[in-house]
Amino acid sequence: MKKVIVSGMRTTGKLHLGHYLGVIKNWVKLQDDYDCYFFAADWHALTTKYDDTNELRQNTIDVITDWLACGIDPEKSVIYVQSLVPEVAELNVYLGMITPQNWVERDPTLKDMAKILKTKEGQGSQINYGLMGYPVLMSADIMMMNADLVPVGSDQVAHIEITRDITRRFNNLYGEFFHEAQPLLNECALICGLDGNKMGKSFKNDIKISDTEEETAKKIMTAITDRSRLRKDDLGHPDECEVAFKYWQIFGSESEIAQIREECEKGLRGCAQCKRELGAKINSVLSPIRERRRYYEQNPQLVEEIIRTGSQKARQRASEVLDKVKDLVKIYK
Repeated sequence: MKKVIVSGMRTTGKLHLGHYLGVIKNWVKLQDDYDCYFFAADWHALTTKYDDTNELRQNTIDVITDWLACGIDPEKSVIYVQSLVPEVAELNVYLGMITPQNWVERDPTLKDMAKILKTKEGQGSQINYGLMGYPVLMSADIMMMNADLVPVGSDQVAHIEITRDITRRFNNLYGEFFHEAQPLLNECALICGLDGNKMGKSFKNDIKISDTEEETAKKIMTAITDRSRLRKDDLGHPDECEVAFKYWQIFGSESEIAQIREECEKGLRGCAQCKRELGAKINSVLSPIRERRRYYEQNPQLVEEIIRTGSQKARQRASEVLDKVKDLVKIYK
């Protein structure tokens, strides 16, 4: 039997290159070797966007459409929406009963999310109950499918620790049942935003998977380059180029990267030329993804069918796990 992988994304809007390179590209590889469950985390989105839900449903559809465009295959992986699997909420209740308060408070996921909430106008230092319980709900997501592995970046390994702690506590209290999910480190390229900071929708420094070629080319022209260069024939320093050359190292071939480095260092390549060619390169890489995305946009009923079918498959596994949990807890059935 294949090992089970669970991973998800908050449904906060269309995805960008950071999501593709850091997460989805890795998911695509994993789905051939594991039983993969990928969920759109709309409940998690509510932890910080509870007061702005007008686009929540469309954001969920956009996230899954981006997944499909990038190569997540509903024939290989179970694609589902978190809120369409209510068993997760019930498991969250049982896990919340056995989780000490200090475990939740020290969880890095909670701290990261709390920072986001505190920046919202009028929120001050208040943290809502849903956000406070975010780490337990995250654990319920993972344990609901009795996952063996959770694909994460090296900076996210600590986020899985509370799930393993809760798993051990449950197994000690009620009997061995849940697997202790282990982090599966992503092999991925990290990409910064166009301004050199972390790429993100809220920072307005991202390139979206769904952007047009024209939008991508225009955005790339704003990317930061070597600040020491004033003229085209100035000798360049590729390793000090804050964004553009880093993008070339991700999207270019070895020969292209070597050529660009040499031309830059000799003052034979201007930054504007470099960024125009970079925009064309990124567009060529994203072209087949965007073509698939247009197909799904033109066939929304297909996306809806994939969501409903995948969520039903997820519920089937979740109900089996929950039934065993209720037996172990000895809850009334």
